[in-house]
Amino acid sequence: MVKTSEELALMRASGRLLASVFEMLDRLDLAGMSTMQINDLVERFIRDDLSARPASKGQYGYEYVLNCSINEVVCHGVPSDEVIVRDGDIINLDITLEKDGYIADSSKTYLVGDVSPQGRRIARIAQEAMWAGIRAVRPGAHLGDIGYAIEKRAKANNCTVVREYCGHGIGREMHEEPQVLNHGRPGRGLRLREGMTFTIEPMVNLGRAKTVTRDDGWTVVTRDGKLSAQFEHTVAVTADGVEVLTLRQGERALA
Repeated sequence: MVKTSEELALMRASGRLLASVFEMLDRLDLAGMSTMQINDLVERFIRDDLSARPASKGQYGYEYVLNCSINEVVCHGVPSDEVIVRDGDIINLDITLEKDGYIADSSKTYLVGDVSPQGRRIARIAQEAMWAGIRAVRPGAHLGDIGYAIEKRAKANNCTVVREYCGHGIGREMHEEPQVLNHGRPGRGLRLREGMTFTIEPMVNLGRAKTVTRDDGWTVVTRDGKLSAQFEHTVAVTADGVEVLTLRQGERALA
């Protein structure tokens, strides 16, 4: 689980490339695009512009380079020519990238056009919950500290965190140890050490935490049909805290 300085340098490079994918998406108007168009655009950008590999494609038999989760979709939404992003939607785009053998993983919930106050609220709370978890990372802290900080932020806003899915170690493989739960108890769980790398990715629901998987075997939705949002970063434990390896330009004031 602990990476060498050489490995961290390679992960840092992959993280910077993945951040540039989101910075490209930030400049787009997603309204009117199909989720398959977004998928294909991201694949071309990763392969042609960044000379990297979209790590999700082919993983576990998945055929696409990203997950696109709209409104009540919690995670693992599958790109489709039939699904069009509409004004007022919130859409999470979850993207992975591999360069020189090391993988970065990140996601962002986009607000498309005139989003309802509820949509803006759940996206804000999910982002705040992610940053609360990130700020709990430092050598000697525990995984339970991260989950506790995430869930505390959600509960303070009368929202819930999804428990079936969580963050994970990452490096040469997309999913490594440890699991990074979005709930926990302070001082419990694995003790963090300098050089560990993992994702923090809370999925926060406006209603109840329960989810259900659609018949395609991938798409996870809220059981009560209410909105869900997610944010994710790949992080590394440093000597005195945390480094966000997938940090985007517009987030530097938050880190």
